[in-house]
Amino acid sequence: MKKSLVILFAASLGLAACNNYKKGPGGLMYQIHKTEGKDKIVEGDIIKINAIQKTEKDSVTSSTYDSQQPAVFPVSKKQWAGDISDALMLLAEGDSATFKIDLDSMAKYSNQPKPATQKDKYMVFTVKIEKVMHKVAGEADSTFQRKATEFFQADYKATVAKHKEAEAGKIKNFIADKNLKVQTTASGLQYVITAPGDAQRATLTDTLMVNYTGKLLPKKSDGKENIFDTSVESVAKEAGKFSPMAQYGPRPFTLGRAIPGFDEGLKLIGKGGKITLIIPSNLAYGEGGMPQGGITPFSPLCFEVELADIKKGTAAPAPAAPVAPAPVKK
Repeated sequence: MKKSLVILFAASLGLAACNNYKKGPGGLMYQIHKTEGKDKIVEGDIIKINAIQKTEKDSVTSSTYDSQQPAVFPVSKKQWAGDISDALMLLAEGDSATFKIDLDSMAKYSNQPKPATQKDKYMVFTVKIEKVMHKVAGEADSTFQRKATEFFQADYKATVAKHKEAEAGKIKNFIADKNLKVQTTASGLQYVITAPGDAQRATLTDTLMVNYTGKLLPKKSDGKENIFDTSVESVAKEAGKFSPMAQYGPRPFTLGRAIPGFDEGLKLIGKGGKITLIIPSNLAYGEGGMPQGGITPFSPLCFEVELADIKKGTAAPAPAAPVAPAPVKK
């Protein structure tokens, strides 16, 4: 699905979801936007799904469209009436819907208290069921699992191939959209130095204190920048990535411990320097990506970097733990 169509789809579903909710068990509220009339999902089916999770105030907290990677998982037995499994079993392959999952019911039946900071009554999901693998009556579990594995492995390889094919275009469009006047190194790293800093350059034994913001190049479906990690508290809050457990401010790095493109960029500026890095996937997380950080295979990245300080001497044994994936090598 093209980006413009994804945005239109998400927006149209969001508008439609404002009205005509039906009541389900356990406080579940739902609206089915489209149905193909196929066999409904049942416990044990394996599904491929695109989903947008929002707050009641319509703030997106996660989106498979933004990560460009649908979720694949087996549908588990429902834990209580009105949970997400119960909601999914209202749908079939090709169907789309919006669900409101009651957070009080979730807290009650999961025995996990609702966070004191959570003021919403509902968790809101807009979903599209892309594929359902049903187990045929009498089919052995091993046969079903093999068929499902083969299908989704092939599907994943096709998705990876699309990411690889699209990478050069993502970089080109990002640079054009921001009207960047980039320079390119022999490795393929593209960069813009906005402040060169002083004459001091980092060495392998230095500890570098770095502020950074990492972005995926395509914008999110709501038109905002697709930030996946940052050391800047204000940016984290605005992007919905804030963690009260994180230590914001310049973080320590040592050369040789970050992804190659990030390392190379740090060498181009001195203390006090600022640089924008456009890092192709072969200098980032490559064909494997970093799924836990929302970075798909063959994802080019952008980092806004400030080298706040260079501490000379024996290098620190390891960089500080990042908020999310940060530019640390796998």
